[in-house]
Amino acid sequence: MSNDKTEASIREPKVISITPLLRRLWPSPPDADPPVTATEIAAAVSHIFTNSLSPVQTGALLTALHFTGEDRKADVIALCAAAMRNAAASIDKAALVKAVQEKGRSRVEGSYRGGLCDIVGTGGDSHSTFNVSTTSSIIASPFLLLAKHGNRASTSKSGSADLLESTTPQPPKLAAVTPGHLPTLYEKTNYAFLFAPHFHPGMRFVAPIRKELGWRTIFNLLGPLANPVQDTGLIEARLVGVARKDLGRTFAEALRISGSRKAMVVCGEEELDEISCAGKTLCWRLTEQQDVGVSVEEFSLSPSDFGLPAHPLAEVSPGKEPHENAAILLSMLRNELPPDNPILHFVLLNTAALLVVSGVCDADESNLGLGDDGQVIRERGPGGGRWKEGVRRARWAIETGAALAEWEKLVQATNQL
Repeated sequence: MSNDKTEASIREPKVISITPLLRRLWPSPPDADPPVTATEIAAAVSHIFTNSLSPVQTGALLTALHFTGEDRKADVIALCAAAMRNAAASIDKAALVKAVQEKGRSRVEGSYRGGLCDIVGTGGDSHSTFNVSTTSSIIASPFLLLAKHGNRASTSKSGSADLLESTTPQPPKLAAVTPGHLPTLYEKTNYAFLFAPHFHPGMRFVAPIRKELGWRTIFNLLGPLANPVQDTGLIEARLVGVARKDLGRTFAEALRISGSRKAMVVCGEEELDEISCAGKTLCWRLTEQQDVGVSVEEFSLSPSDFGLPAHPLAEVSPGKEPHENAAILLSMLRNELPPDNPILHFVLLNTAALLVVSGVCDADESNLGLGDDGQVIRERGPGGGRWKEGVRRARWAIETGAALAEWEKLVQATNQL
């Protein structure tokens, strides 16, 4: 009997009470005595990943953060994302650094240094558009090394993992992309899909609570900042979409606090967590300048800045099922879509933006290979970006089959792991 109790005590996590913090969180954290800090909130959130908070206290914490607005402050988002990454599955940093550096040497171009890149959105914009971020990450992979962090659908019909798993005749084997396999994968391909449940196992403890609460919590915001390879120092650039304009500056500051030096946060004027194909997109771009450090520039972009026409969101947001979106993805990779297809233009916009943010479009020469006329578009638009050059490169990746070739490498490599 005593042995059974001992074993049970080892298996069961120690439950921690955060009642004192909860009392100070409500109704006004800044007016509490003493004021609640972001560090305290992140420490409390960290207990969720070890199942050390009761469901009641977890729900109370998420509710208090939501209704006081604390979960929409840059320092809180940044530190809670760090807590989430600290609880992620362990990665062999030395092996991954070696693999990425060896692969990245051949990709250095412009001001891109061969590091990992990500393109991701918070979701929750209610527009149910095509899987733009995931598709754009694939189109960009002939130029960049990608560490695409994603999951199954939460607020839409087709999440990034749903899309990839629905491709035919053989989808990439997402279950094989584990922390231990990442170095091997980058030896064979430019692309890794980091399926959130495999890298953030502690999130399973909060999933049923989030579902029962019925409103968005801080975890709807942490995903874009919780890329599990971020703390290796290998992520060089990222494009992050937010579904609310008032979160743009906040997210940019959260990225800066988290150590990002090359990134852009975007929000379509329609509260879209992508660069909009319908009109104006608000942008907050992080760049590092000598003697100044990382600064944030705010500006707006329109399809015309990319040399593309505008399309109503209704033309790219049919709310299709994963297998339907997967068919569109494969048609695009095979260069089967008409050159004026609205979804193609939507993807070109976002791919181009990632290429610009990465720095690869800063190159003054172009030696892409077959199908490249070498004519770099040097025109700079809002924010100083060569947005049209980004589109030129994205079109080249599709029209020459370079993106399709990278996709096929990913499928083959993941199914051989």
